[in-house]
Amino acid sequence: MFVTKRFAAKRFAAKSARRLAPLVLAALCGTASALDIFGQVGLEARYFLQSPQDDAQVDGFSASLNFEPQFYHAWDSGRQSIAVVPYLRLDQYDAERSHFDMRELTYVKAAQSWELRAGIRKVFWGVIEFQHLVDVINQTDAVENLDGEDKLGQPMLNLALIKDWGTVDLFLMPYFRERTFSGREGRFRPATPVDMDEARYESGAAERHVDVAVRYAGTFGDYDIGFAHFAGTSRDPRILSALDAQGDAFLYPFYDQIHQTSLDLQVTRENILWKLEALHRSGQGESYYAAAGGFEYTFYGVFGTPWDIGALGEYHYDERGKSAPSGLDDEIALGVRLAMNDAQSTDAIAGILVDRDTGARFFSVEASRRIGDSWVLELQARFLQGQRHEDPAYGISKDDYIELYLSYNF
Repeated sequence: MFVTKRFAAKRFAAKSARRLAPLVLAALCGTASALDIFGQVGLEARYFLQSPQDDAQVDGFSASLNFEPQFYHAWDSGRQSIAVVPYLRLDQYDAERSHFDMRELTYVKAAQSWELRAGIRKVFWGVIEFQHLVDVINQTDAVENLDGEDKLGQPMLNLALIKDWGTVDLFLMPYFRERTFSGREGRFRPATPVDMDEARYESGAAERHVDVAVRYAGTFGDYDIGFAHFAGTSRDPRILSALDAQGDAFLYPFYDQIHQTSLDLQVTRENILWKLEALHRSGQGESYYAAAGGFEYTFYGVFGTPWDIGALGEYHYDERGKSAPSGLDDEIALGVRLAMNDAQSTDAIAGILVDRDTGARFFSVEASRRIGDSWVLELQARFLQGQRHEDPAYGISKDDYIELYLSYNF
């Protein structure tokens, strides 16, 4: 059985902001002397090097503004705290990319052997550079970027049990966040836009299905290891097609109920890090295995300078083959990371993903440098080559772009 829910993600974000944020901010203002306020406001400029697949999409230059203040207050000798992190994006063309989200709205109570975290939070799992394979708690905010690193805030109750032998995290998630997708004017989408208003669910409870997860994390000498199990609504929707009342085809996201068991492992040996992520998932079609593993070797103080240069190599495998939504089913990834260790905190990373079957390639460059005490200039560039029509990435194969992002941090 499936059900259709309209505007679930937007409706939840708006209700969260209206109902919860004023109450929390009022409490913070009552103790303004202990309130920390920081954050950033930024201007993003993108230039797309190729004409889009759909004439309705932005062609050439686009700009947007974002604003992310952060409010933090701690008391009871630091054992209790509240964090509020709203987020706003205003895009020049894409109405779906212009959006508000509550990234965090969290109360934390800490004791010697446990922590209780309640509210809206972001949680990250994983160690791999080119893919976040086991990261399953938060929903991807896909209108922000195509790298999958931007996440929507997730409502949750999280109890962490802290022991000498590691930490056990228990998660109860009473509300699901739908993935965001670019609108008709936006890039990073198939030729036919995904209609978020027609989202459908396997569960009759739809976005109110209660998801649960448990994770163990521990450090044993050089080994950092995590085991996790998640049961609930998949954060990775299947994109399916249907016909509307006029007989026109449209795409919609379908959210399955899944069980996912995962492992993330990092081993530190002098200059080299060995990394592994692996999972088994059932409920989203046939059960499957996926894994990504590799290394990062760092050369410190190269050429007698303060520079550190890291060489990265990874292999990505997915048992589903070309039907994997990520498209990473048999790929080799190579990259270089630079940290100049200067007063301006200059760093950069460049990488390439190569499909061993088709030869398709994805290039990525990121760099940042601080300007003065408060400004940061960032560069991003993404290029795709050789994608076939049946590849998951074919829909964005003409979305090569260069981006400059200038932010003021306060």
